[in-house]
Amino acid sequence: MVLTHIEHRLMAGELRPGDRLPGERELAHQLGAGRQAVREALRVLQAQGVIRSQVGTGEASGTVVVPAPARALGRVLALHLAVDSFPVDDVTEARVMLERFSAGLAARRRTARDLLVMAAELDAMDADLGPEVFSDADIAFHVLIAAAAGNRLVNELTVAIRESVRGVLVGAMRERADWPALRGRLRGEHREIYAALADGDAELAAGRIEAHIRAFHGVLPARGAVVDRSAREADPQS
Repeated sequence: MVLTHIEHRLMAGELRPGDRLPGERELAHQLGAGRQAVREALRVLQAQGVIRSQVGTGEASGTVVVPAPARALGRVLALHLAVDSFPVDDVTEARVMLERFSAGLAARRRTARDLLVMAAELDAMDADLGPEVFSDADIAFHVLIAAAAGNRLVNELTVAIRESVRGVLVGAMRERADWPALRGRLRGEHREIYAALADGDAELAAGRIEAHIRAFHGVLPARGAVVDRSAREADPQS
């Protein structure tokens, strides 16, 4: 009840960054709740990066609503994705939708610095990397494209989805006997995407990143769950 009340006030715009919440005792009295319930609700909000609580006296003390860093949204979404089972097709379509949008905008908005940083990630992928390290550079390249697009929300959603499925994609890479060949293919596709971005060709960049995502997700089971916990629990030998 306490958490719902505070969330409602936040979403209704009644509480804004900089606003101070009543103390635990006063809030408990206002809501007819126990102080322990109030304390737990505040802990949840603080963990989400929505409020900052500081004991003591003075202007910095108490519980204050803060502008939640965008990364907090990504962390929460990634956790929700990690604890549920999503069909591969759903994740593929979500990635295509977000990253086509990002690539198109990035082709029009990218700066010389954006291209320089992307090129550095591509150069890093040219080394003889194993799946884990290659995946890190791969994620960094895609996130840089989203960042160059200039839409913070799409950027954070992209980060969350990529991080949530990283383990599954790395596992698929490890299982490929032709990993060096797959790695080479992915490098080439990244270079083609980069070339379209550098040329400022929005449609080509969007098309190339979609083809890249669909081909890469093709290494996963066609319509299996990204994280199929129910199947693992039912058959421990699987």
